[in-house]
Amino acid sequence: MTSTGLERVIVIGCGLIGTSIALALTRAGVEVALDDLDPHTLGQARSMGAGTALTEHTPLADLVVIATPPSAVVDTLYEAQARGLGRAYTDVASAKEHIWTEAELRGSDLQGYVPGHPMAGRELSGPAAAQPDLFAGRPWILCPYPGVEKEALAAVDALVSLCGARRTDMAPARHDRAVAALSHLPQLVSSALAAQLTDLDPEVLALAGTGVRDTTRIAGSDRRMWGDILAQNASAVADAVSRLADELASAAAELRTNGPSGGSALVDALLGRGNLGRSALLDAAPKTPVPTPLTPLTPKSAVPAPLTSLTPKSPVPAPARGPYGTLRLAPGRPTGPLPTFRPFQFQPTAGDPE
Repeated sequence: MTSTGLERVIVIGCGLIGTSIALALTRAGVEVALDDLDPHTLGQARSMGAGTALTEHTPLADLVVIATPPSAVVDTLYEAQARGLGRAYTDVASAKEHIWTEAELRGSDLQGYVPGHPMAGRELSGPAAAQPDLFAGRPWILCPYPGVEKEALAAVDALVSLCGARRTDMAPARHDRAVAALSHLPQLVSSALAAQLTDLDPEVLALAGTGVRDTTRIAGSDRRMWGDILAQNASAVADAVSRLADELASAAAELRTNGPSGGSALVDALLGRGNLGRSALLDAAPKTPVPTPLTPLTPKSAVPAPLTSLTPKSPVPAPARGPYGTLRLAPGRPTGPLPTFRPFQFQPTAGDPE
């Protein structure tokens, strides 16, 4: 038991993020059950001490963490809620607006679901790359629906704290624009730059210094995962790519026009703004000490009661699969009791963030 009252968590998806969350939680004394479509991936996570396998005997969880690829989040959420796996639900996808909208259209229980995104990762993938301190000191963005139950929000807030992260709340559209600039565009730029190296001779590549190695580091990331992420945030990423492409095209035209005989005011201005942007990025970094994930409490520590007010209620019909494709929970998992879905209609009001 932990000081947050978060006792049991189910993590669906045992990749880098899901396994890192599970490792942080088990280190903090939380009981974690794991699920993944790939038995080998699930076995790796279990062998690392991330938790036990989800079975029909797994108790109701205080929180279910959906750590699947972004395109699978809505289906997984819906089925997990229909099977009554937990009292509250969250995800870790790095695109939010499309999922935010689709979950409502699908008829998911929005009052028990808090969309989330931990701003942490590595260029490596899979459970073997997981680290229990991956989220220490990092922002963890939440995009809660209006009217979300306070107990669900408290459960996700406890998750953030136990992983040593810093909670930040944002509207989905603002989140997607922010991560397009800070994460998704850099990934594409790194990949595009690394792609220019494929035709160079090995003796030329051997001349490379830390600059090109640093700027192409994340080009080694899982291309299937990133293809899914970029597709889920396509509009914001496309806008960011267009702005950068226009900037580079203008610089290229200026360099061709002036050649080696004259300087370029436009290129000089770009380099100057680059200096300013780099300084602004460093200045915005948190100055407070980096927190560390919580450790298990001693038996004498006082703890609050577990989260219980989101216990599933009366049954509803099993979900139809419809046009959403194959659902993402492995077969043979718990089938009941089912929760009562409470449709929620969002009505924007003056002053709502974009």
